[in-house]
Amino acid sequence: MIERTITPLFKSLSTQYPVLTITGPRQSGKTTLCRAAFPDKRYVNLESPDTRQFALNDPRGFLAQFPDGAILDEIQRAPHLLSYIQPIVDERPAAAKYVLTGSQQFEVTDTVNQSLAGRTALLKLLPLSIPELNSAYPIQSIDRLLLTGFYPRIHDQGLDPTQALGDYFETYVERDIRQLLAIKDLNLFEKFVKLCAGRIGQVLNLQSLGNDVGISHTTVRSWLTLLEASYVIFVLQPWHSNFSKRQIKAPKLYFYDVGLASYLLGLEKELHVSRDPLRGNLFENLVVIEALKYRFNCGKRNNLHFYRDAKGNEVDLLVNIGPHVFPLEIKAGATISEDYFKGLRSFARNVASLPLGTGLVYGGEEMQLRSGTRIYPATGIHDLLESLEGRQ
Repeated sequence: MIERTITPLFKSLSTQYPVLTITGPRQSGKTTLCRAAFPDKRYVNLESPDTRQFALNDPRGFLAQFPDGAILDEIQRAPHLLSYIQPIVDERPAAAKYVLTGSQQFEVTDTVNQSLAGRTALLKLLPLSIPELNSAYPIQSIDRLLLTGFYPRIHDQGLDPTQALGDYFETYVERDIRQLLAIKDLNLFEKFVKLCAGRIGQVLNLQSLGNDVGISHTTVRSWLTLLEASYVIFVLQPWHSNFSKRQIKAPKLYFYDVGLASYLLGLEKELHVSRDPLRGNLFENLVVIEALKYRFNCGKRNNLHFYRDAKGNEVDLLVNIGPHVFPLEIKAGATISEDYFKGLRSFARNVASLPLGTGLVYGGEEMQLRSGTRIYPATGIHDLLESLEGRQ
């Protein structure tokens, strides 16, 4: 089993809260993490029909089975249990009495906030990060990463990524969506998700996407919300400031796992990735989500944005660190050119100060420092962010 970066924090919080709640995509490793951290705690999978029916019909009787608490997996399948857990932990408080997992972030978080406010720690676990993967399976190439993605099972079992990700999409994504909303035409929905993959790293235009699929922009918004809730897509919000009133207000679209995006684009081999016109977009997706994983693995909230104005000046990623902002440009090329710094220089001219400097993540392998810009390979994004945190 690959040691997860979040484990020490997970165990530390278990001594401070009666309930731990961890959400994330299906197959991201939530169950493995919980069972490894609490091997003596009873484990209950609420996906099991019989178990779920017991929990739904007799919640008090169901919870009475676990006087010392339990790991309740996929809590969104029986969210009303949280209302019964609240008085239990209030009457008999104990550290880490219940450990909850969920794969639908909005539903679980909203329900937890209503029933267990102040009683639970909230964490998010995404698929393997680059350092986690590299610790067990040394990274061979960026194109290989873009093809396979980061779901642990693919690497632990040496699965063919095309087959595994295809099964993942049909088994989990489509099933979860059907549970949340009755979609009559699954072929149309599949077309929609594939067109989302074709828009990675682009500013989201609901009307254009709806026209291409053949659905209304309100349906586009609804389906995007469902995909976001199920940890399939990640929406990166624009950064706003007072120095420009003509900044783009629409978000950008990414996938939580770049391998799933590659599958949806029809890529089956590293050669396909290397020649695909969207390779740069996939590379950007990888870096953005790795930055998000860094934050979540530290138990912190999303602090990421992008910048783009009406003139086309753009910075791919802005990282807010304390009171400061760190602009980070992302380029898939392995050879650094002057064009790589254009967006960073334009942004710097409009900001009073950038005490942390600027950054560039690229497709090469060397670390450099050029005129205050820290240059790191994609595999070093976590090291870059850690060094910035250390300066605060």
